[in-house]
Amino acid sequence: MVTLICRECNDDKGHAFVHVCSDCFGALEVQYDLSKVRLNREVLANRYPSMWKYKELLPIVDDSKIVDIGAGNTPLIRADKLAKKIGVKRLYLKNDTTNPTYSFKDRPSSVAISKALEFKLSTVGCASTGNLAGATAAHAAKAGIDCLVFMPVSVEQSKVQQAAIYGARVVLIRGTYDDVNRLAALAADRFGIGIVNVNLRPYYVEGSKTMAFEIVEQLGWRTPDRIVVPTASGALLSALYKGLKEAEQIGLLKESNAAMTVAQPLGCSPIVEAFRNNYSEIRTVTTPSTIVQSLAIGDPGDGYQALKVVRESGGSCGAVTDVEALKAVELLASTEGVFAEVGGAISIAVLKRLVDEGEVGRDEEVVCCVTGSGFKTIDVLPRPENITTIDAKFDQLSGLLRTS
Repeated sequence: MVTLICRECNDDKGHAFVHVCSDCFGALEVQYDLSKVRLNREVLANRYPSMWKYKELLPIVDDSKIVDIGAGNTPLIRADKLAKKIGVKRLYLKNDTTNPTYSFKDRPSSVAISKALEFKLSTVGCASTGNLAGATAAHAAKAGIDCLVFMPVSVEQSKVQQAAIYGARVVLIRGTYDDVNRLAALAADRFGIGIVNVNLRPYYVEGSKTMAFEIVEQLGWRTPDRIVVPTASGALLSALYKGLKEAEQIGLLKESNAAMTVAQPLGCSPIVEAFRNNYSEIRTVTTPSTIVQSLAIGDPGDGYQALKVVRESGGSCGAVTDVEALKAVELLASTEGVFAEVGGAISIAVLKRLVDEGEVGRDEEVVCCVTGSGFKTIDVLPRPENITTIDAKFDQLSGLLRTS
């Protein structure tokens, strides 16, 4: 039921440990024999709530190899206060900060490490701007296999420490994420390491689409008007759209018509630039300039596919300054009680900008994906002004409360 198809020449590569078409070098994508998938709403309602409840639409052949540390089943929060401030009819937050390693990356990592066990790999790893490092390391620890993660030296220290505490060997590289990715690809090629977002990538990206399955199920098996997605490589947005289409094909959804919308930082927004200028290709940002490290990928691996999805779905793309992204962290926390990292809250910032500019209608129902916890990037946040230090003396407390 699982095979790899080239996106460019449509050649069938079968069920194999390959990641690029040997004929045209196009990207490979998992395809299922959906006519054989027996899955309906009632069956799903009675299953244990995790991302693996949708296992028929995930590329694992041997269920005994599934590595599950509890990813998925994250809340979809109706955000009425935030909707009013932004100016849309109805707003929901898909809060993936509650995953085991506090980001959506647990979803693709769970699938990739499970696939690594199926292919009998002894070592796995990743190229990461931070979140994937922790997720890969945690799942590798659960699987009992060695893990090697590569990150730019500029990544937030909390993310470096998180990956290391799970037992992974962490290699920090002086360079951009794209430099890191090249070295990871060489490690995959020369040493046979299963790099989850390189040679395991076609299987790895499938895990992300479980977020789409959850969104539509939590909405009562319907799509919102728009889904806004923090975007780096483009893999998450593309996977969400693929998930919606598959859900429609097997009858879980009547129609899958959400406008997929890219959110990127202005200092590294190659997909937004291509969309705004009607380019047919993604132009690499050679030197990203943003504090939003988790989205600072200048040469996005799935950028072309994400651009195609945005256009096909009638979506849009938006980029915001670092200041706007930081303000969105505070706005999200102070209105809805969700503390996101800057790269996770950027979906809120971009939605606000697109509404203000009239590109998103105020009568729309929108889901914003919140992809990572604020505790992962707390060092980049400015010190809040509503913090006061006093001595342990009542007169100081009394004076403070009288003036507040």
